[in-house]
Amino acid sequence: MIPRIATLSLALVFATGAAAQAPSPDAAAVFAEKCAVCHGADRLGGSGPALIPDTLGRMKPEAIATVIEAGRTATQMPAFGADLSKDVIGALAAYIKSPLGTVPTWTRADIDKSRSFAAGYTAAQTPVFKADPLNLFLVVETGDHHVSVLDGDTFERLDRFATPYAVHGGPKFTPDGRFVFVMSRDGWVQKYDIWSLKEVGRVRAGLNSRNIAISRDGKWLAVANYLPNTLTILATSDLSVAHIYDVADRKGTPSRVSAVYQAPTRDSFVLALKDVAEIWEIATTANADASLFEALPSSSVLFGRRRIAVAEPLDDFFFDPEYRNLIGASRDGANGVVVNLTAGRETARLPLSGMPHLGSGISWMRDGKRVMATPHLKEGKLSVIGVDDWSLLKTITTEGPGFFLRSHETSRFVWADVFFGPNKDAMHVIDKQSLEIVKTLRPAPGKTAAHVEFDRYGKHALVSLWENDGAVIVYDAATLEEVRRIPMRKPSGKYNVWNKITFSEGTSH
Repeated sequence: MIPRIATLSLALVFATGAAAQAPSPDAAAVFAEKCAVCHGADRLGGSGPALIPDTLGRMKPEAIATVIEAGRTATQMPAFGADLSKDVIGALAAYIKSPLGTVPTWTRADIDKSRSFAAGYTAAQTPVFKADPLNLFLVVETGDHHVSVLDGDTFERLDRFATPYAVHGGPKFTPDGRFVFVMSRDGWVQKYDIWSLKEVGRVRAGLNSRNIAISRDGKWLAVANYLPNTLTILATSDLSVAHIYDVADRKGTPSRVSAVYQAPTRDSFVLALKDVAEIWEIATTANADASLFEALPSSSVLFGRRRIAVAEPLDDFFFDPEYRNLIGASRDGANGVVVNLTAGRETARLPLSGMPHLGSGISWMRDGKRVMATPHLKEGKLSVIGVDDWSLLKTITTEGPGFFLRSHETSRFVWADVFFGPNKDAMHVIDKQSLEIVKTLRPAPGKTAAHVEFDRYGKHALVSLWENDGAVIVYDAATLEEVRRIPMRKPSGKYNVWNKITFSEGTSH
């Protein structure tokens, strides 16, 4: 099977463009054989992005051909140069740049029509299991599109349920930890009842989607869409549409939504926009300052939208614990830009070459001051930053570019994977105070080790063996000794209910 393209492959969507070429009659067949498994038979996206002019932007067919031939570094996009001739690759690139027969849309009526509920579902009055419901893990298994529910104390599997194709972004829990929402790359949102261990229902909120966020009161679920250029707000109670935002800047330039985040202390959603130099904030309660927020149409159940102008489009946000400031990655991948959300303006820039992956950054207290750290997707290093003055405190050299950082309030250590390159089997354990690597674990030589998550109490750290015949590996978080291996089908991410609903400083949000 052709590897599925990871999140980072969406970077290929930007460049300079040209008119579409006429596709070869054979190109559609090649696409169906080589590309549809990741990008969808209709080119509207699956585990990889939608491959249509709307999402490819101004990227030239020649540049697309280069990616097809050579693959793309720091992603799971494979190289097809050894399998396909240059002529076939050129025809395939032209086909990808050619318009669909019709421009895809996805309206409120389409969303409503897609909504369905599981037959026979009945909500349990108490959990149907004896485990602590707040110390469960949900493990996303991308190898066969399932999620496993693990007891965080015994590590026994309580359930394993099927998900929509190609789950993307972290699941989001209601504030009480009772329900969880899972989103796929092709826009499906699934609601699952953790107490009952049953699916409640699902709805397709977009055609090519990035991630979801839930409001602090648990009433609203925001879905960030690449296609169409919208933000869909769903009612968590019944998955009905509450509001759809057509996303464009003040001049009317449309934009894909890179990501949406909950800002719990602000009672708002914060949006990263891919194509325009704005950050949006959408209030989710009536507590919003009316002087900052534009009134929304009377049809909306939410309470206002705010536009924050920035110098350039920003992606991949990290927030300080108070949600007063965010750091976004600049388009050139060489800087971090600090935006004060209270003031609504840029306040600092940080030199962070090598494409910082700020969305997986974490923070902790060091010598009485808060610091944060971020991995880099194109360079083998971690950047440690002082949050009080946004200064770069230290650069930690790693064995290759990484994807995730994790820790826990009770732990002495930060865990950092080496997701890309020949040392993808390495997992660095770093002392929070000395900022030195104290141990490098290699759970399975030659196989990808990634994405750590701690249990509720910080006693155990769970590592993914990111392979089709993979596993979740449980470590004692203090001794760093292996405790147990649980076979899994390419476990990508693990999400502890307590850590997520309490916004633990050791995990991304």
